[in-house]
Amino acid sequence: MFLISFLVIERKSKRGRVLFFGSDLCKSSHSKLHGFSFHSTPFLLRLRHCVIHLVTCSWNCTMDFDKLEVVDATPLRSLPPGITPFPPPTSNPTPVKGKVSVSKRKNSKTPSSKTTSSAKPTKKIKISEEVRLSSLEGDSASVSGVLMKFDALRRRLLQIGNDEPNQRPDLKAGTIMMSNGFRTNTRKRIGNVPGIDVGDIFYFRIETCLVGLHTPIMAGIDYLVSEEPLAVSIVSSGGYEDDVGDGKVLIYTGQGGNVSTDQKLERGNLALEKSLHRGNEVRVIRGVKDIENPNCKVYMYDGLYKIQESWTDKSKMGAAVFKYKLVRIPGQREAFTIWKSIQTWRNNISSRPGLILQDITSGAEKIPVSLVNEVDGVTKPPQFVYVTGLKYSRTRESSIGCSCQGTCVPNSGCSCVRANGGDTPYANGVLVIQKSVVHECGPSCSCYPDCSNQVSQNGLKLRLEVFKTKDKGWGLRSWDPVRAGTFICEYAGEVIGKDDRGGANVDDEYTFNATDTGNYYSKEWNYVPELIEEERHMDSDEKFKPSSPIMISAKKMGNVARFMNHSCSPNVLWQLVLHGKSKDSYPHIMFHALKHIPPMTELTYNYTNCGLKKRCFCGSSNCRSYFG
Repeated sequence: MFLISFLVIERKSKRGRVLFFGSDLCKSSHSKLHGFSFHSTPFLLRLRHCVIHLVTCSWNCTMDFDKLEVVDATPLRSLPPGITPFPPPTSNPTPVKGKVSVSKRKNSKTPSSKTTSSAKPTKKIKISEEVRLSSLEGDSASVSGVLMKFDALRRRLLQIGNDEPNQRPDLKAGTIMMSNGFRTNTRKRIGNVPGIDVGDIFYFRIETCLVGLHTPIMAGIDYLVSEEPLAVSIVSSGGYEDDVGDGKVLIYTGQGGNVSTDQKLERGNLALEKSLHRGNEVRVIRGVKDIENPNCKVYMYDGLYKIQESWTDKSKMGAAVFKYKLVRIPGQREAFTIWKSIQTWRNNISSRPGLILQDITSGAEKIPVSLVNEVDGVTKPPQFVYVTGLKYSRTRESSIGCSCQGTCVPNSGCSCVRANGGDTPYANGVLVIQKSVVHECGPSCSCYPDCSNQVSQNGLKLRLEVFKTKDKGWGLRSWDPVRAGTFICEYAGEVIGKDDRGGANVDDEYTFNATDTGNYYSKEWNYVPELIEEERHMDSDEKFKPSSPIMISAKKMGNVARFMNHSCSPNVLWQLVLHGKSKDSYPHIMFHALKHIPPMTELTYNYTNCGLKKRCFCGSSNCRSYFG
């Protein structure tokens, strides 16, 4: 399966029609692709630039790309400013459904591969206002919304397609997003992109395309053409012999060529050369190894650079390549240098500036949690007993578990899976949707403790750090990049019963009150079912009704969660989770990443229902001045 961004151009010549793939124009002898005839006049629009589509298609043939003829033409990623490279939204603000094949689900009508390629009337879907349509100019809200909807859709596709070999839910989700006009910053530009901050991270190249940071999903150089081609962004991810330098200098290898063929001064290479002489800014996205998935990369926006010089060199295999030296523009916030510093601390924790304690958990957690203060002379937070879970004031009834052997699977007779509506709530260890309550397998289940439906019961998996903030006391952050939906920690502490409320052990500052769960979760984080032809289930709106108040105090005893501060623009969400089933089951409060979180970014959640009204110092653009 290939995801191909293509532009079809008809050129009259003795050699026949020409098919444009990405930045190359290739003469193709194949007359049909995914049900369309490229030799049919209605399909070939006699225009220089035609509508571009992201399509998922299957080829039943093999092409020898080395023998394809390169023809001079304007590259796909060099469309002039104002020309969006994907279909613009229709006059009707309601988007139409993308034509993408997905796994067949109950209560869903999924098109087969034949119906996907055949012509049929487009069916309009109703999508609430939380989804923004394609826009030339974005902002932090539109960028956040597009990325949130993309990853929600990707997680769902991963959840329902676990039985599909070699699946690429990111490409499927990207295709659907593009087809429905769910993208922003579609106007190509030089300089920073509205709504994207230096240091922001992306787990898929298609994400950078959706928000206008870097349009090509394969090519490493993005550029625009006005009077001459100018580079706007590059991705350095190890595909070529790049020298990452010290975090402020990058030696970048040009594109094209192979082990035996020299690179040519054309397309992206020519744009970089022109940018050297013009002196324009170039966005740099660095790909670094994903600690959780060593075969994958995390893409980090490292800010604006300028090309200082260029030269030709020989690759390890002897082919001629272009080299470009890019220097980071001073005055920007740190990004890649933070990653390099973290690597140093991992190798030698004593090299961490401001280190007070290497592990505040005293071995209670599998992964140490360091204590750091680089602000003032305070050497420790208020005294408390570190615990990894809930402490009850009375003995509770044992829960009843499932009888599954091994891991629990969707659409099975598993009682825990049925309680979740027929699906396991996680996909590759990441929360798929937020809802009133999630049912995990508990200690009484036969599958315990190796079931994939026990994500939040196995302790910390991130390298966390408690640090002193300038004006909010102590805070919490992670050395690791955190993918949206990833489990962070539980809110541990003493469970406050009915008789304890108002007692001496209740403190507003450290008490988490989750009794009123009516509106604690937002559907904005969840996927839009209609995009993949699923029905919006009414039972998903049912609220969890606890049998007793859900109040946990972390004043005397708790874990790292007690250090998480409030923000009016949080990056962490909380989810109620039950372990097993019983009349006496008590929900656990689990924290998951609301969005992708870069390393050393403070972890925050919304204190809406916690404690008395207090002054807010979160500093976000959406700050409400008070919380609680």
